[in-house]
Order: sequence, then C-alpha cells, then structure tokens
Amino acid sequence: MSSSSILILCTGNSCRSQMAEGFLRSFDPELKVFSAGTKPAAAVHPLAVAVMQEEGIDISGNRPKSVDEFTSMPFDHVVTVCSGARESCPVFTGKVEYRRHIGFDDPAEAEGSREEVLVVFRRVRDEIREGFRTFYNDIQTGG
Repeated sequence: MSSSSILILCTGNSCRSQMAEGFLRSFDPELKVFSAGTKPAAAVHPLAVAVMQEEGIDISGNRPKSVDEFTSMPFDHVVTVCSGARESCPVFTGKVEYRRHIGFDDPAEAEGSREEVLVVFRRVRDEIREGFRTFYNDIQTGG
C-alpha cells in the first residue's frame, strides 16, 4: 500500500499543501505525493520553508503548481486542506479512488510581527504533521 499516489490540494499551493507534501514524503519515501492549487502562488512561502526546515524537511526546491498539471493522472487519494467549508476548496476532476478533507487555517493570512506570524506557521505546521500522520496511518491500514 505504500506506493499510494496522493494529491494534496489548496488554493495557492504555497503553504499548507506544500507542508503536507513534505511530511508525507518524510513518513514514506515510497509514496507518490504531489501538491497543487487552483490559483498557484508565485513561490512557496518563505516562512513555510523556514518552519519545515525546523523539522528537518527541505521544501525550498518546491514550486507552486496548478491542479491542471495533474488532471490526466489517476490518484488513490486526493486531500483538500482548505480552512473554509469543503465547498470552497478546489475540486479535482481527474480519476480519484478516495477523497478526503483535512482543513487547516491558512498561515499566510496571519498578521503581526515576524515572530507572531511564525507562531501561526508553527501551529499550522504541527497540526498538518498530526493530521497527515493520522491520514498516513489510515491508508496503511486500509482506512
């Protein structure tokens, strides 16, 4: 089961989906993990890169990608990570075996000093790690 193909979707593909992709790859290098957005940002958010580096995971070489790059690929799992109602999340029109929503706040919307914003990025990072650890364990046991 560890060769599952997984697509993680959000809007900008600059924070949450990039962190989730990084964690899943760190849990199991055999997974085929991709992330994308409906309106990809220009770059991965530098604070997302920084807080993942604190976990020993390097996402600095990643780039935001459009969901359109993946619609011809079949996926075992598509996971949306938007914080709003599921209906506001991107919809993947390609072939998918299982769909799941695991919502997280968007740390890119945090305001304040760099330190205050970093607190939000770290909280969301930790929530993503736990949420995707549970997801990973579920798919390993057929859940």
